[in-house]
Amino acid sequence: MSTDHFYNRPVKLGLQRLALAATLLLSPAIARAEEPIKPFKDALFSQNRVLESRDGGALQVIDYQEQRDINARDEEPERRVKSAYVDTSVRKDQVNETLNLSGSPLEVMRVGPLQDAAFTVIFIHGRGGDRRLGANDYSFGGNFNRLKNLAVLNGGSYYAPSIKSFDPNGAADVAALVRHVFELSAGRPVILACASMGGFICQSVSRDKEAVRYLKGLVIMGGPPDPGFLTTPAAKLKIPVYFAHGSADKVYKAEDQIGLFEKMRAKKYPVVFRLFETGGHGTPVRMSDWREILNFMLTGGSFAPR
Repeated sequence: MSTDHFYNRPVKLGLQRLALAATLLLSPAIARAEEPIKPFKDALFSQNRVLESRDGGALQVIDYQEQRDINARDEEPERRVKSAYVDTSVRKDQVNETLNLSGSPLEVMRVGPLQDAAFTVIFIHGRGGDRRLGANDYSFGGNFNRLKNLAVLNGGSYYAPSIKSFDPNGAADVAALVRHVFELSAGRPVILACASMGGFICQSVSRDKEAVRYLKGLVIMGGPPDPGFLTTPAAKLKIPVYFAHGSADKVYKAEDQIGLFEKMRAKKYPVVFRLFETGGHGTPVRMSDWREILNFMLTGGSFAPR
C-alpha cells in the first residue's frame, strides 16, 4: 500500500466502498454491540465521516474540516468549545495530587477513583504543556472532558501528569506512575497515551522491560515515529497500539508513521491508524474518538470498523 495515497492526494471511494461506509455509519449499534465502554455524547464525538478504509478498517482516513471542526464547534476557536460538548459535573471526581514515586515529586491531575479503577488512562502532554492541558474541559473541542466522563461513567480513572523533561528522567517518572496505578487498581488495564513530543516518553516506556508488564495499550497522537518499535519489550508482548495523526502535520510527517503501521500490520500486530485528512499537528488531540480508543484497548486490540 502506497503511503502517499493517504496524505498527499484526495481520497476517492468507489461505489462499493461508499455502500460499505454507509452501512457501517448507519448501523453503529450492530458494529459496536459488544464494546465495554458505554456511549457518552457519541453523536458529537463518534460520528466523523470515514473517507477511506483499508486493512479491514485498521487504517481509516477521517474527514476533518477546520471550518466545521474548530470554528463551528467552538464558541471561541481553539479556546472554548460550545457547552453542548461538555459535562462539567465530572469535576466533583477530580483532584490534583503530588506523588513521589521515583525519588522526585510528580504533579498529577486525577479524575475517578484512587483504588480499584476498572481501567486507567494516563495522558502525556507535549512540549510546553503540563497537567492543566489534559485537565482542560473546554480546549481541544471538549475532548478531554469527554475522556473524563467516559472514565468515570465506566468505573475508570484518568491521570494527567506534568512531565518535567522528555528524557530518561521524565520516562522514569511515567514508568513509576504506570506501576503505581496498576497496583492501585489491582492489576486492571493501564493505557498510556502520548501526544506530540510526549511520544518520546511512550518510546522510552516501551523499552522498559518492567513497565510494559503493567501496560494494556499505547496511544500515539501526532507523535514521532519509532523505527525500532518492533524490537521493543512492548512489541514482544504485542501491546496494542492506536495511532492518530493529521495528514498535514508539519512537525512529524504522517507518511513516516504510516510506514511503521504498515510494518506492524505485516506482522499481524494489533494496531489501528486514524488519519485526519488535512489535519495539523494538534488535530488528533482534538478529534480522536476516546470511546473507540478505550474499546480497542479493553477488548485486547480488536475493533469494529465504523
